[in-house]
Amino acid sequence: VQLVESGGDLVQPGGSLRLSCAASGFTLRKYTMSWYRQAPGKERDLVATISSGGGSTNYADSVKGRFTISRDNAKNTVYLQMNRLKPEDTAVYYCNARWNLEYWGQGTQVTVSS
Repeated sequence: VQLVESGGDLVQPGGSLRLSCAASGFTLRKYTMSWYRQAPGKERDLVATISSGGGSTNYADSVKGRFTISRDNAKNTVYLQMNRLKPEDTAVYYCNARWNLEYWGQGTQVTVSS
């Protein structure tokens, strides 16, 4: 049972990235899925959440209008599209699944720098 994030990279300010979170060993369809991030020396913060059916999403104020969370239950995968990236978006991004149990991925590094 695991969540595996991918898609992190070094990108210039104003650029875009799409993160993916693939589940193995269990099906995501009943889970509320979230992305968190943790910058060096800071706490892990909630970035975005999507309901199990995908009909409801919520975002941190700092990313509203720039990031989009989505899911493809058929592919057992959740995504985070990040546009107009800023240096303050630099962090390790973690995927979280929550229902009757809770799972975390290992994280993927996003660095926004010129």
